[in-house]
Amino acid sequence: MYRAPANPLSRQPGATSQAKAFTPAASDRRSPQPSRVLPGPGLRAAGCRDAFFPAHSALHAAIQKLSTLHWEAESPAMLSRWELTLCLLVSLGFHFRSFYEVYKVSREHEEELDQEFELEMDTLFGGLKKDPTDFEWNFWLEWGKQRLVWLLLGHMAVSQLATLLTKKHRPWIIMIYGMWACWCVLGAPGVVMVLLHTTIAFCVAQFRSMLLSWLCSLLLLSTLRLQSVEEVKRRWYKTESEYYLLQFTLTVRCLYYTSFSLELCRQPPSAQRACFSFPWLLTYVFYYPVFHNGPILNFPEFFRQMQQPELSSLQHSLCILAKGLGRLLCWWWLAELMVHLMYMHALYSSIPLLESVSCWTLGGLALAQVLFFYVKYLVLFGAPALLMRLDGLTPPPLPRCVSTMFSFTGMWRYFDVGLHNFLIRYVYIPLGGSQHGLLGTLLSTAMTFAFVSYWHGSYEDLWCWAALNWLGVTVESGVRRLLQTPCVRETLARHLSPQARRRLHALLASCSTSMLILFNLVFLEGIQVGKTYWNRIFLQEWL
Repeated sequence: MYRAPANPLSRQPGATSQAKAFTPAASDRRSPQPSRVLPGPGLRAAGCRDAFFPAHSALHAAIQKLSTLHWEAESPAMLSRWELTLCLLVSLGFHFRSFYEVYKVSREHEEELDQEFELEMDTLFGGLKKDPTDFEWNFWLEWGKQRLVWLLLGHMAVSQLATLLTKKHRPWIIMIYGMWACWCVLGAPGVVMVLLHTTIAFCVAQFRSMLLSWLCSLLLLSTLRLQSVEEVKRRWYKTESEYYLLQFTLTVRCLYYTSFSLELCRQPPSAQRACFSFPWLLTYVFYYPVFHNGPILNFPEFFRQMQQPELSSLQHSLCILAKGLGRLLCWWWLAELMVHLMYMHALYSSIPLLESVSCWTLGGLALAQVLFFYVKYLVLFGAPALLMRLDGLTPPPLPRCVSTMFSFTGMWRYFDVGLHNFLIRYVYIPLGGSQHGLLGTLLSTAMTFAFVSYWHGSYEDLWCWAALNWLGVTVESGVRRLLQTPCVRETLARHLSPQARRRLHALLASCSTSMLILFNLVFLEGIQVGKTYWNRIFLQEWL
């Protein structure tokens, strides 16, 4: 869940969850609904039956609405089959042509890139060299080979045995295993740091003040970027890799203990909830499949699903495991194929080369970069999602293919659904959402993007990326509102057929898609690459 810098030794890597899931919308209005009662006899304390939605069923309804919004208010008319087929073929043609241009440039400059970035030799694809400059992909692959895969398999075995032998105590067994697995990879200092942050957040949450809990979480997050603290943590480990793993883990754990704290603050001061005990917080924080890199699952959902897991038969579980492993292998193979055929990360690290290639190659590099990011997170989120299903939990949906995204709101909503739910529930709606007019909506949106940027690392290019995405979401929202005004709707209906209106929608979405890719390149590769694209495509080619 992290976007690491090209040179990890130059600065602390930021958390990456591209397009990490925020979608402000105008329909987050509270509707009076009866309180949602959590099901199941497993809730031993009567107060826990409505622990998370006692007076917040309207909030839950608002979140549900936000997850089902579309760019248009009504379903567009279908185009003819031949036109849709033609559009699909043209799109695929552009993809393959641009990828081929990137492949050719990679082969032409292979020796130059090899000297500068030391391309890796292996026999996986017939001796093709591999681009090793994507820090995040190589970081998690190396850790996976060393220990993480075995620890995740250990979690699966322990969880299944606990389900068979002592289902009642399974959460506590999983918690103990998570602590032991953390000790195996991060040592005693790592376990102590996670426990320290979690304990501080829990103690502050006892005041039942959302403001204090937020300040506590932001303060704990800020300590990860203090140079003096970084130097101390580096001395705990022999390698930089171990230090970065601790940083990644603490950054992701911040969202988990923040979710618990804010849910506790929503409870009445006199309420005594067994589900908000410290052992349940430790179970939530040390749940190992999502421990190092996510995805994010809010505490109410985690608690409900742990109490009432959707357990399957042994045969069905084996089927889930086989299918999941098959998908993970295919995604890993595709990601590796991409970095063997196209040296996009190395090319992005060489600005002179980037300024000299053709526009076809520039387009191919952008597409290859965002698609590689998508496939990479299918692997990084797919592995924990598989283990969560085996545990009887429902993980957040995996990222949607970026080639099917046509809006900023869609990208933020569907790439990382877990973080989207976190931002909507704990940042956007508490700040007022769209309940306080246009200025209130803009402020709530801006503050949400500000938090995303701060959580990712708070670097200059991240602030720029957040501001650009805020602008994109705001412009899209404005255009959508304009098109939904009675005057514009009547004019369009009078002069354009339903099919023509859908083509107009596609034209507007193409502009949004172009800006979406460009702005996200700032996130993935930095401001300099974004400036290069802007100058090459929008200034040199158009002016």
